[in-house]
Amino acid sequence: MSFDVRGGEAVGLVGPNGSGKSTVLRILGTLLAPSAGTASINGLDVVRDAGAVRAQVGYLAHTPGLYDDLTARENLRFAADMLGLSHADAEDSLTRVGLTRAAGERVRTFSAGMQRRLALARLTLLRPRVLLLDEPYSNLDSAGVSLVNGIITDVVRSGGAALVVLHELAPAAGVLDRTLTLVEGRIAAPDAASIDGTRMPSSTGAR
Repeated sequence: MSFDVRGGEAVGLVGPNGSGKSTVLRILGTLLAPSAGTASINGLDVVRDAGAVRAQVGYLAHTPGLYDDLTARENLRFAADMLGLSHADAEDSLTRVGLTRAAGERVRTFSAGMQRRLALARLTLLRPRVLLLDEPYSNLDSAGVSLVNGIITDVVRSGGAALVVLHELAPAAGVLDRTLTLVEGRIAAPDAASIDGTRMPSSTGAR
C-alpha cells in the first residue's frame, strides 16, 4: 500500500479484523519494522530515524499498557521522568482527562474507561505532532469520546496529523477529513491510495 497523511488532516483507517490496521500503526509508531518498503513521519524514516520519530508521535495501542500496581499519578510521573518533563506536566495531563480525583488510586482498580483516559493522558504529555490511535474510543462514555475528539482537533489545528483506526465511524464524526479502507493489507479505495510522504508496505512489499 502507499498513502500519505498531510499536516492539518485527520484520517480514519477502517476495515475488517485482520486486514492490517494495527500493523500499519505499529510500523509507523516504530514498534514493528517493515519487511519491505519504507515508511516515514515528517520525512523521518521509521527504521533509520526511530528515536526522532518517537519524539514526534503519540501512539495509543488497543491495550493501554499501564503499570497496574502504580497509581495514576505515579504512572504519569514516571512517563514524565522518562521524557524529561516535569511532574507539573503530569498533573496537567491528569486534569485534562478528568482523573485528578482518582490520581492516588492504583490503576488495577480502574475501570477500562478510566484506564483508557489515563493512557490518553500519558500520550498528551509529549504534545505530539502526529497521533496514531488504535480504536481510541473503546470503553469510553460520551465525555470520553469528546475528550478524544478534542485531542485530535487540537493536534490537527496546530498543523499536526492523526491516523485513527476505527471499528465504527460514528464516534469520530466531525473530526475526520477522510477515511481509508483496508482489505487484506491493501487500500480498497483507489482515490485514497496516496498520503503525503508516508509510504507503507503491504505484506507482499508491493506499492
